[in-house]
Amino acid sequence: MAESDDPFYDYYARESESDSTRLRFSRTKALIEKAARQVGFAAAPWTIADIGCGAGTQSLLWARDGHVVHGVDINARLVDLGRERASRAGVPVHLDVGSAVDLPWPSQSMDICLCPELLEHVADWETCLQEVARILRPGGMAFITTTNKLCPMQQEFYLPLYSWYPARLKRHFERLAVTTRPALVNHAQYPAVNWFSYAGLSAYFGERGFRCLDRFDLAALGSHGRLARWVLGGVRSSRLTRWFGQVATPRTVVLALKPA
Repeated sequence: MAESDDPFYDYYARESESDSTRLRFSRTKALIEKAARQVGFAAAPWTIADIGCGAGTQSLLWARDGHVVHGVDINARLVDLGRERASRAGVPVHLDVGSAVDLPWPSQSMDICLCPELLEHVADWETCLQEVARILRPGGMAFITTTNKLCPMQQEFYLPLYSWYPARLKRHFERLAVTTRPALVNHAQYPAVNWFSYAGLSAYFGERGFRCLDRFDLAALGSHGRLARWVLGGVRSSRLTRWFGQVATPRTVVLALKPA
């Protein structure tokens, strides 16, 4: 399994405990919980898979609330760090070293799959999603965040408008990033090799019977002031305004609900 060099490890060890990371995962958790209540999930605790768990920050957040959490990551050093943190905190989580295209859990064993900033780094992303669909129980949900090819802003490469580069040019810079020009990428040992859109991922899931919510559907579950509700309602009012909203946001967000 993959190991990490010191700069990569030090960066993620530090960032995984930053206030901004904790706040981001806490907000994600709150939205997923609201979505679960909206679709009629059984009462907690739930069994949760954290795929690409890294140092386990997200796993510990859910486990502290009594959920049964299983995490997997290809980076053994970060998994070991996550295990140490869980042990010190006295929080029971199950973190394993493994691959996102060969998940170590039985079919239909998970209520929720968390896939944060993962798919862009998995060359065989379709097999990864097949594995996600396999381990989800009927009625379960997968929460995915990944690259957005529609938006010119991105944090993967130090290159302007990289999301809009043609595929052949992207492949060129990917090769440079892992050979002679590692400084092209932003603290990524494995730079993004896939670029997605909400429409593309929702179509993929839709062909398999899943129902999908986008970032604006999820945002509508939160509490907002009058102006924010007005803006959000405008974005959600048509396919065209949703599309412009996707262009303006750097990440693709999908909540995919497996048919019961």
